[in-house]
Amino acid sequence: MQHNQFQHPVRVLVGLGFPTDIQNVKDAFVLLDEWPPSKRNAAHGVALNACRAALAGEVDPETARSTFVAFARRMDLLVPAAGDIVAARAAGAFGASLGNPYKPIFVSDRHGLSGGQGQG
Repeated sequence: MQHNQFQHPVRVLVGLGFPTDIQNVKDAFVLLDEWPPSKRNAAHGVALNACRAALAGEVDPETARSTFVAFARRMDLLVPAAGDIVAARAAGAFGASLGNPYKPIFVSDRHGLSGGQGQG
């Protein structure tokens, strides 16, 4: 494994919402360093410092990765893994059979079709 390479890339949304994989500490550092100053917060500072420390060899790359993931999640930049999307769809579609209290509620449409709790 290359020095400062992440074990698993972090997929984030950049620019106009384009997904990109952050493969290593340097990529994470560059993104954080170029982050607009007006949008920086405590999570940004922690992640930037962790990346800086990893580049200096003071902490391992996975520590920097976890702080970067926390920053990306807080800023709503983190792209969910494909498995997470499938699981969320399955929970919504099969919520009634799984006892999901957040199952979708269907209401009558213009053709008179209805289902779920929306029937009256």
